[in-house]
Amino acid sequence: MSNRRALAAVSVALLLVTSGCIGFLTGEEALTFSADPAAVDEAAAQEAGYELNDTRTLEVNRTFEVAGEERRVVASNELASYEKTMDLGPLGEMPLGVFTVVSTPAVEIAGQTLNPIGSYSNARLVEFVQQRYSGLSDIETVSSRNITVQGTETRVTKFAGTATIQGQEVDVFVHVTKYRDGDDFILALGVYPQQISGEEENVLSMMRAIEHPVSD
Repeated sequence: MSNRRALAAVSVALLLVTSGCIGFLTGEEALTFSADPAAVDEAAAQEAGYELNDTRTLEVNRTFEVAGEERRVVASNELASYEKTMDLGPLGEMPLGVFTVVSTPAVEIAGQTLNPIGSYSNARLVEFVQQRYSGLSDIETVSSRNITVQGTETRVTKFAGTATIQGQEVDVFVHVTKYRDGDDFILALGVYPQQISGEEENVLSMMRAIEHPVSD
């Protein structure tokens, strides 16, 4: 696995948090929920040195047994992933950071929010990343601070950990935040090597510049 794919795997693993979050459904047809896309303002991303490299929709389809009958729920999550790279000549481009924004529907039925993301702490979210990606280990909380995103005050937690990339251990920082906007939960994750000075402020500036829904 390349350095770029390894760092991206840490970030994209956040999507797996939503893979088993939907519970109750009644009715003969599948009930569908779709999140509006979220992204970072283009000018802010460029100023922080990041480029958009991937957008995708992750559809989660689950079947449940309710009152002896099978029912289905389909939820569509949206992801936007950004990278910062450096050209090292003969060694090619190397990733200096990965930033991912995920929007996931709250999934409300009869006034009840079924997506547990809403109640998960940042520590719980980063535990899922660690569990789903075997190359990330030794996660420890470093600090936390509040920032304002889309007019909402949200807590950003900074974690230290070790990522295994091409058989070598690299110390990384992981920043995680989550908030609700309308019918969706928005999660943002930034990962970068600890030796990169000043990258924390770039990650925080990316978080502050999240847009949801994305403007045309």
